[in-house]
Amino acid sequence: MLTLTGLDVIKSHVGKELGVSDWLEVTQDKIDRFAEVTADDQWIHIDTERAKQTPFGGTIAHGYYVLSLAPRFSYDTFSFEGLGFGLNYGLNRVRFPAPMPVGGKVRMRSKLLAVEEISGGAQITTELVFEREGGDKPVCVAESLARVYMS
Repeated sequence: MLTLTGLDVIKSHVGKELGVSDWLEVTQDKIDRFAEVTADDQWIHIDTERAKQTPFGGTIAHGYYVLSLAPRFSYDTFSFEGLGFGLNYGLNRVRFPAPMPVGGKVRMRSKLLAVEEISGGAQITTELVFEREGGDKPVCVAESLARVYMS
């Protein structure tokens, strides 16, 4: 895991990869639980028999499920220390270029794009690329915005 301590060190990593997470298996149970919590029970995600008849050959993960893995993968890959606290600020340019088949594995690659000073801290923009094991296109690409504040 990469630990970046202090704003100057964080700034020195702009344009650099922060890390790549381990693979995580996307199971039908996880997708069913996500569908239950979000009330997104569209059949392509939860009806295993009907989904076999699609070009995907089975159920696929919700795009927002994949995106929701960002905190988990981030915490496993990199951390910012020497700051007071941080908050999610938003997302830019979220896309889902390819489906994530249930039963497959996904991981996240992170790259620090920008650090802008704001009152009391900085806004950090990180590129998140979610890759499917054996896939030729990412299943999700997004820019994550976080704000970190000094103690």
